[in-house]
Amino acid sequence: MPGLDLLRAIAIVWVMLFHSFIVGGLNEDYTWLSRFGWMGVDLFFVLSGFLIGSQVLLPISRGQLFSFRDFYIRRAFRILPAFWIVLMLYFVFPWFREAPGMEPWWKFAGFFMNLSIDYVHNQAFSHAWSLCIEEHFYLIFPLLAWSLSRRMSAGGFIALIIVLVLAGIALRTGVWLHDTEAVANRNWFIEDIYYPTWNRLDGLLAGVALAALKTYRSTVWDRLATYANRVLLAGLVVVAIAIWLFRNRTGLMGNAIGWPVLSFGLALLVFAGAQTSSWIGRYEVPGAAWLAAVSYSLYLIHKPIYHIVAMKFGETLSSNGLLAFTSYGAAALFCAALLYYLVERPGLQLRDHLFLRASRMTGSVQPAS
Repeated sequence: MPGLDLLRAIAIVWVMLFHSFIVGGLNEDYTWLSRFGWMGVDLFFVLSGFLIGSQVLLPISRGQLFSFRDFYIRRAFRILPAFWIVLMLYFVFPWFREAPGMEPWWKFAGFFMNLSIDYVHNQAFSHAWSLCIEEHFYLIFPLLAWSLSRRMSAGGFIALIIVLVLAGIALRTGVWLHDTEAVANRNWFIEDIYYPTWNRLDGLLAGVALAALKTYRSTVWDRLATYANRVLLAGLVVVAIAIWLFRNRTGLMGNAIGWPVLSFGLALLVFAGAQTSSWIGRYEVPGAAWLAAVSYSLYLIHKPIYHIVAMKFGETLSSNGLLAFTSYGAAALFCAALLYYLVERPGLQLRDHLFLRASRMTGSVQPAS
């Protein structure tokens, strides 16, 4: 799906632009590019909800036996090798860190550092918060999908989505009102609203809703696909509205209703990207597929690489935003490629080899992912 590759590539570049703040930014001329780059993570969430949701729901909808063991093994081979290597670098080499303080290793290993972080003092590898949410999703969603698939109607599923979205709005609003009144020497926005899993379900829910529509209402999906470009334009409009709601990133309006609005807009873009008839899904953009393939390694490693480049060449690059982004980006891409080809890709190849060997022994065929 070239449209989804393009969206994933846009997401990682947008996140990289946002994280340029750790090296002082790319100067004022490029603020408009980086200011809302954190939304790239929400685009990843919608993509993950759609792709993983489709993997889980398709066999369940067909009445096939869903193998939790195979699913979790596949996810482990996909996520853990590159993650463990980067985590080791962070703890073995303190100079590798983009910030001096870091949460204990066991919070990262257990994927719950996003639930209890002292962000003021421990910012190193803090971008692992989104991986924690992804892991929680991988752990819980298949169980919920399997247990609810035979007990819930389409109306019940829609009602559940609405209840979860409204609960998220109420929870974030309550936290915001409480924390703005409290006097605390901490970054309450990051610690209490932005990082915790229970406040960031909107993107994953939007992606799962897309997967459910494609799986259980394929005729409706195909009918809407004929309007893919209109859906794409609508998605851009809704994302623009979300950007307006988040003009004050820590304000009440954005954190109350901004997340579901943003997730809905991104879901429209993902729907359009999944259609080969859409403007973004019709053609392969050169380099987008490769960038999408290395996006996970790139996400893991780009912040410490920014830091290392800044230590060596920061003063030289500080006066030229375009040269700075090119330099930081090229260094991050090079190191991400090393991580991908030396660690992540061999892990995926080993996974596929093990499953192929198992399928030959049992006479069954395992689906790729």
